[in-house]
Formats: sequence, structure tokens, C-alpha cells
Amino acid sequence: SYFRNKHRPFLLFFSLIHVHTPLITTKEFLGRSKHGLYGDNVEEMDWMVGKLLDVIDKEGLKNTTFIYFASDHGGSVEAYRGNIRLGGWNGIYKGGKGMGGWEGGIRVPGIVRWPGVLPAGIVISEPTSIMDIFPTVVQLAGGIVPQDRVIDGRTLLPLLQGAVQHSEHEFMFHYCGAVLHAVRWHHKESGTIWKAHYATPVFQPEDSGACFERGICPCFGDGVTHHDPPLLFDLSQDPSEANPLSTDTEPL
Repeated sequence: SYFRNKHRPFLLFFSLIHVHTPLITTKEFLGRSKHGLYGDNVEEMDWMVGKLLDVIDKEGLKNTTFIYFASDHGGSVEAYRGNIRLGGWNGIYKGGKGMGGWEGGIRVPGIVRWPGVLPAGIVISEPTSIMDIFPTVVQLAGGIVPQDRVIDGRTLLPLLQGAVQHSEHEFMFHYCGAVLHAVRWHHKESGTIWKAHYATPVFQPEDSGACFERGICPCFGDGVTHHDPPLLFDLSQDPSEANPLSTDTEPL
């Protein structure tokens, strides 16, 4: 049990295989949800996380434990069995997992719980990164991140505690494999978030928002369109990335 360290700092990294194909769901949760096998899998994950939080509460560690819950990618649009969707749903956001820069594949919520320190019910709409977990944990443990290299993450604590209003990330780079597909610029003065796409996958069929014929979108080659000038979106006004801006419509 990790509660050997109940009275000392501990780190638990709990990585679920849930909400990921092939959606391994125990019989207790099959048919629980109105949303098919994917929904059943979400419900089972919710139950597992609940059991974990119950133990933390029971051990009296609720107010001293920082908890961060997130996904490493958006829903996988191409994941189907027959006509049953197995990969989740990305709402208003275009594209999905494995597509480089489109919001549907990279824009995921993060949920934080630390009752002794952070007020409940606060919503922060700022771009952060899963890379931020490392410097956040290092700061919580009283350490400092290595100074002999560039660390891409930024500690989340000032943002979560309200000491700053904006994420420290001015630019965020979105790769497909090793190829840079897009970059977002968080313009601090105006609060606007711009995103430029240098390459986007060719959807098959064209208006489907996914690469159904290939099963997964490629990162380079004939399955990718290169944009020069890049496709530019104002995510603050157009989070669905439906209307690329032109020099006529957006002189800035």
C-alpha cells in the first residue's frame, strides 16, 4: 500500500486504460450507460476514481492531497465497430486524436482538487499543458526543476491559486509525430488566442472530420495538406476552427 507514506509526501501516478479502445469493461458496468459501450467504460472509470478519492478521504488526507485528473488526448473519431462509436466525442471541436493540431485531438479538460488550499467551483479558461504537471509536482515537493536545460512545462500553482490571471505559456506547439503541425499564440495584451496550422490531415471523406479510409490520420506525405500562408484562426471567437481568417478580414 502506498499509505506506508501516509505521513510523508507521496506521489501516486494512476494511468487508466479506460475510455480507450478496445474499451475493456467489467460485466458489472456493461449496459449501465445510455451511451453504449463507451458510456459504460466512462462510468466504470468514474467509479474507480471515486474509490481512490474515498480512500484519500478516509485516511484524512483530503485537505493535504493535490489531485489532477486529465486525459492525454481528445476522442478518437475513427474508432468504430459497425456503426457504434468507440472513441468518444469532441463536441464543438474539430478533428480528434492523432491529428496534430485540430482542437478535437488536443483540447481536454483538467480537473483539480485540493480542498485545503483551492476553492471549489472555480473555472479557469486558460491554455495549459500536461507538461505542466512535472514542474507543479516539483514545486509542491519543495524542489526546483533542473536548471541546465529548457523545461517546457510551467507550474500551475500561481494560476490555480489566483496569483496570476494568465497561463505562463505564450506559445504552445502542436506536433503530429515529429512534425510541427500547428502553433497557438496566447496574446497577453488582448487575451486573444490565435492558432496557425502549417499542415492539416486530408480528411477521407472530405467533409467527415476524420480519416476513416486510413483508420488514422497521417502526419506527413500525401495525406497532409501544407498551408502557406498558414490557416489562421481566432480561437477566442471561433473555437470550432470553422472560419479561417484572411488578410482582408483580419488586418492584424
